[in-house]
Amino acid sequence: MIDRQTLTSTANARVKAAVALRDRRTRDQTGLTLVDGARELRRALDGGVAVEEAFVEDAALAGEDARVALDRLAAADATIHHVSSQVMAKLAFGDRSEGIVAVIRSPIVDLASLTVPDDALVVILEGVEKPGNLGAVLRSADGAGAHAVVAASPRTDLANPNAIRASAGTIFALPVAAAPSETVLAWARDHGLRVVATRLDADARPYTEVDLRGAVALVLGTEDEGLTDTWRGPDIETIRLPMHGIADSLNVSVTAAVLLYEARRQRDRHRSEGD
Repeated sequence: MIDRQTLTSTANARVKAAVALRDRRTRDQTGLTLVDGARELRRALDGGVAVEEAFVEDAALAGEDARVALDRLAAADATIHHVSSQVMAKLAFGDRSEGIVAVIRSPIVDLASLTVPDDALVVILEGVEKPGNLGAVLRSADGAGAHAVVAASPRTDLANPNAIRASAGTIFALPVAAAPSETVLAWARDHGLRVVATRLDADARPYTEVDLRGAVALVLGTEDEGLTDTWRGPDIETIRLPMHGIADSLNVSVTAAVLLYEARRQRDRHRSEGD
C-alpha cells in the first residue's frame, strides 16, 4: 500500500515510531529494527525478511538496488510512505542516506532452533560491543562461506541498524543467533563442533598449524579483553595469530577474516585433492 501523501513532519506518529527503533530497548520490545540503504534492503528481501513499512524520499533514490527494492515492495503491497528530505534525514543514519529506510522484523533466530550441517564452519563472537565490528565479521563470514554467526553474551544486539549497515546486508544471508556464553558453548558441544578459541597465550598454536576442516566453531573475543574463562577446557583448542610488530593483537573483525579464509583455504584444498 502506497501512501500518496508526502510526510513532511518529523513529529508524525509513524516517523517517531520508526526513529524510536534506534534504541535497543524499543527493538527488544517490538522485535523490529531498521534497514537503512537500498542494497541492504534488497538483500533483506532476498532473505525473506518481513517488511512492516518503508519510507522513501523519491528525489534521493538512485541505482539498481533502490529500483528493485522499491518495485518488490510495491509488488508485495507493502506500506510505503513517501517522505520529505527533512524526514529522511531524521530516519537515516549519518550522511549516507540512499533515500530508503524500512522497518523490518528482526532476522535473529533462537539459538536452540539453529541447526548446522555436519561440516559446519561457525563463528562465535563473545562480548562484541561495536556494531561496526559485528557487521564486518558478518561480511567475512558470508564471504568465506560460514554457516552461522553466534554472539555469546553480546554487548550490542545483532539487530542493531548500524550492524546491519556495516554487514552490507549479509546478515540476511546466514543464520545469526545470540545467547549467554555458557549456553553457546553447550550448544556447540551438543552439535559436535570442535571449539577453537583465539588467545594470546604463549602455548596457543599458530593458526596455520591447526586443522580447521570439518565441524568447527571459531571463537573470538574483544580486542581489549579477549575471551572469558568459559572458553577454557580440555576439549577446547587454543590458537593465536603471530604478531611480529609492536601491536599485540588485531581488531576482532580482522582476526575473524584471517581465520575464516584460512579455514576456507584448507577446506577447498582438501576438496580439490580429494577430487
